[in-house]
Amino acid sequence: MALFEALYGRRCRSPVDWFEVSETAVIRPDLVFDDLEKVQLIRERLWATQSRQKSYVEVRRKDLEFKNSLSYKEIPVEILDYQTRRLRNKEVPLVKVLWRNQSIEGATWKEEADMRTKYPHLFSANSDLAREKLRRYNNEPSSYDEASRNPPWQATMNQGFEAFHANNVWDLVPLPPGFSGGASGDIACDLYRKYKDDVQLMADTGLEAYRFSISWSRLIPGGRGPINPKGLQFYNNYIDELISHGIQPHVTLFHNDLPQTLEDEYGGWLSRKIVYDFTEYAEVCFKEFGDRVMYRTTINEANIYALGGYDYGFTPPGRCSPPFGVNCSRGNSSTEPYMVVHNMLLAHSSVTKLYRRNYKSTQRGFVGFSIYGLWCVPYSNATADVVAAQRTNEFYTGWIMNPFIFGDYPSVMKKAAGTRIPTFTEYEAKLVKGSADFIGLNHYTTVFVKDKPSSIEKHSRDFGADVEAEYSLAALKADQYPVIPSGLYKLLEYLKEAYSNLPIYIQENGQKTPRNGTLNDTSRIEYLHAYIGSVLDAIRNGSDTRGYFAWSFLDGLELLAGYVSGYGFYYVDLDDKELRRYPKLSAYWYANFLKGKNSTNSTILQVGNKLIPINKY
Repeated sequence: MALFEALYGRRCRSPVDWFEVSETAVIRPDLVFDDLEKVQLIRERLWATQSRQKSYVEVRRKDLEFKNSLSYKEIPVEILDYQTRRLRNKEVPLVKVLWRNQSIEGATWKEEADMRTKYPHLFSANSDLAREKLRRYNNEPSSYDEASRNPPWQATMNQGFEAFHANNVWDLVPLPPGFSGGASGDIACDLYRKYKDDVQLMADTGLEAYRFSISWSRLIPGGRGPINPKGLQFYNNYIDELISHGIQPHVTLFHNDLPQTLEDEYGGWLSRKIVYDFTEYAEVCFKEFGDRVMYRTTINEANIYALGGYDYGFTPPGRCSPPFGVNCSRGNSSTEPYMVVHNMLLAHSSVTKLYRRNYKSTQRGFVGFSIYGLWCVPYSNATADVVAAQRTNEFYTGWIMNPFIFGDYPSVMKKAAGTRIPTFTEYEAKLVKGSADFIGLNHYTTVFVKDKPSSIEKHSRDFGADVEAEYSLAALKADQYPVIPSGLYKLLEYLKEAYSNLPIYIQENGQKTPRNGTLNDTSRIEYLHAYIGSVLDAIRNGSDTRGYFAWSFLDGLELLAGYVSGYGFYYVDLDDKELRRYPKLSAYWYANFLKGKNSTNSTILQVGNKLIPINKY
C-alpha cells in the first residue's frame, strides 16, 4: 500500500489534473497540455460571466439624484447684538449672528437688512424691546432667583442677552393663551445684576442655605461643546458670594429649560441620546463647582415636567395629542410622558455613577432627584375611593420612587400602561436602584380623589386615564392654597414607610398671594407656620427630613400665574427701574423663626386664632 494511502485512507489527488494517482505516477507532457486547456476554458467562462454581470449593472444603474444641494450651508440661530457702522458716506446697520455648530467666538457681523430678508424669524414681533436689551450686551446682565427658590426661567426667561444665553425650549414654543398672564421673563427680578445685594438680604434674613438652578443653555449654549465663559464666571461669582456670607449653595442642574439645539436635533428627553449629553453637562458642573457645592439635584419635578410638557402640552416643549392636551399639534400623550421620565431616570443614574466613580472621594458631595409631591386622600370612606387614593399616590410618587428603591416601576402602573411604559434592562435596573442620595420634595397642597374605573375603558389612554381616578386640581388655580399641613406630614410618613426612609430635603413649599403691592401677607405666615410644624412632627416621628426651603425668597415670574401671584418674602416693584425689594411681613416672621428669637420685644401678630411673635430685625 502506498504511503499516502496508508496514512489517509484514500489515494492522492494531483493538484494539476485532479485525477487519482499513486506516489509513483508520472505526469506526462500530454496531460499537462490537457490541464492547461481546461484552465483556459474555465477562465473564458469566468470572463463571460463577469461581462454579463457588468452589462446587467449598466442597464440597472441610474445616475444619483440629489434633491438638495450638498454644499455646506451655515444656519443662523440667534442675533446677539446690533451695531451701526459708517462705510464711506453711509451708515450700515449690522447684526452679530451666532451660527449653528459654532461657538460664541465664531459669531460674525452681517448686514441687518440682508438678514431680515433671509431670516425674518430671527427678528420677533418684540424686536424693538429685544434691540434695546441687546444694545446692552456687554454690561447689563439679567437675573434668576431661587430659594428659598426660583428656577432660571421663572426669574428670567431670556437672561442671556447680556451674558449670552442660547435659546432653550421656553424661548421658541408658543404658550397657550393666558399662560403666565402673557408676562415676559426677560428681566424678571434681575438677580443677575443684583445678586450681591440679594445675597446680603439672605444673610440679613438668616438663611443658612439657598437653592438655585444652573441654566444649561447659559453654561453650554449648544447643549454640548464649548463652555460660555461669561455664564461660568457668573455662577462662580454667585456661589462664592453665597459662601462668603455663610450660606450653603444647593444647586439644581435641570429646571425645565432644555437647550433648544438638543430638542431640534433629536427630540430632547424623548431620546436616549439625552443621557450622554446630560451626563457631559453634569460633569462640567462637577469640575467647575463641585469643590464648593455639596448638594446637587439633577432634575426638578420629573413627574410634572413629563405631564405638563408631553401629556397636557401646557408647558414647553408643548407636546400632546387629542383629546388629552391643549392646542395639540404634535406628540403622543399615551406614550411620551412615560418615555421622558424613563430617560430622566437613566440620565440621573448615569450622572450619579459618574460622580461616585470620579468625584465622590475628593468632593464628598451628594446627588439627589426632585419630585412634585401631590398628596392624595380619599374623597369618602368608600373602599373604592380609598384604593383610588392609594393608586394615585403610587402613580405620582411611586413613578419616581419605586425605581430608586426597587429598580422598577410600581406594578399597578405597569399593569395599567402595559407596553406604553418602557421597561428597564437588568443592567439599567441595577444602575437606577440606589442612585439617589436624597430626594428633593416639592409640596404645596393636598387633593381629594374619587375612584373612576370607567376611564380605563377608553380606547386611547394617557397617564390620567391609567390612574383610574378623578381628582380636582382647582386648588392649584385658586388665589391661595388651602392650608392642609397634615398632607405634608402624611406624605413624609409615606416616603418613610414605603421607600426606605431615604433622606429628604423639602425644596419647595410656600403660599401664593395676589401680587397687588401689599406687604401684609398674614396668610403666608399662617401657611408656613402650619407646614413647618408638620415637618417637625414628621422628624420627631422618625422621618429622615434634613432640610427645608421655602418658595420663594423674592417674588418672581410664576409658572402658571406670571406676575399675578407671588410667593416671595420680598416684594419686587416691577414699576421701579431699579426693581427695588421690599420685605413683607412674612420676611420678618421667617427671620424671627430662623434666628430663634422669642416673643421678648416682639410684635404679637394674630393669625387666625394663633398668636405669632414678629421681630423686625
